Amino acid sequence: MLKQSFQMDVGKEERVIRGEVTIPSNLSNPVPTIIICHGFKAFKEWGFFPILAEKLADAGFVAITFDFSMNGVGDDPNTYSELEKFARLTFSREQEDIALILQAIQQGQLPYSSQMDKERLGILGHSRGGGNSLIFTLEHPQIKSVTIWNSIPRPDFFGDELIREIKEKGRVYITNARTKQEMPIDLEVIEDLERNWERFNFIKRLSTLTQPLLIVQADQDHPGFMEGAQQIFQQAPRARLEVISNANHTFRAVHPFTSMTPQLNDAINLSVQFFQETLTG
Repeated sequence: MLKQSFQMDVGKEERVIRGEVTIPSNLSNPVPTIIICHGFKAFKEWGFFPILAEKLADAGFVAITFDFSMNGVGDDPNTYSELEKFARLTFSREQEDIALILQAIQQGQLPYSSQMDKERLGILGHSRGGGNSLIFTLEHPQIKSVTIWNSIPRPDFFGDELIREIKEKGRVYITNARTKQEMPIDLEVIEDLERNWERFNFIKRLSTLTQPLLIVQADQDHPGFMEGAQQIFQQAPRARLEVISNANHTFRAVHPFTSMTPQLNDAINLSVQFFQETLTG
């Protein structure tokens, strides 16, 4: 396989999207392309994302991983060096970022663009990235197939108590269990949610989703996530639900990534098979 990094200037708020394109070796014709969206307090180099991209390329897809422009990660792809940006990480900005990735694919602005079949596009998101993938697919018919891994069940996943505290104080801090950093969340994150609630409350919109959807859900995920997966499955007309046994929110994978777990392997294989069925005919 081949890999090449890219960088895109969003054009406002000093936002930069840093990403990587992974393609199969020895391609003779363009192949379906998958956009991969990381979740909250994550980044494109976290844990399983690089191996996921490689496995998709091994299966004959182009895989695009990227850091959301406000995810807090800067030039060093493994370090939260831009926490002031993280504080303002809204769904609206994340949706803008995915739209710019899609635009770059369609306009041939990414590495290996000639190898991308622009008519056969899929998206895969983990956790908050799952919610973002659903919102984006609902609004972009160019996306032909969507897979979500352990998706957030609703956009206000912070919980009522934290949201109340953010409204009272204007900024609160949450601890990153891995790095021990205190990561800020500003009031505008909640204001963005409330202002766009009908748009971002994806479960209420899923009856209009025309694309096929694969829901991959761990049986030992965070509280409420399994119930959310079942709700998504019930609402989306063309949904398939696959439950991974003895799996947590990251399918037992860790960061730094050490080795493939059986649970992660199952999630990847299910996703590859689904994209083969829905994007390659």
